[in-house]
Amino acid sequence: MDLIIDTLGWAGSICLVIAYGLNSYQLIKSNSILFYSLNIIGGIFLIVYSVNKTAYANTFINVVWVAITIPAFLRLFKKNKSQANK
Repeated sequence: MDLIIDTLGWAGSICLVIAYGLNSYQLIKSNSILFYSLNIIGGIFLIVYSVNKTAYANTFINVVWVAITIPAFLRLFKKNKSQANK
């Protein structure tokens, strides 16, 4: 079980670094589905990891991170869906 949790922690960290790096080098936009997806997946993985390690300060920041990202993702999804219906 520890290996799974550690793998989730590393995968979450990698997702967030990839999202930040790609955005910093303007390879993806900060309002793209890929950017939001990497942030949501990475954040959730890090929540699981930090809860398991009882690192609640890290849990808190990742819950906030995901809570900010999900509404932005949904807003983008609605916008894309409404544009497709035109």
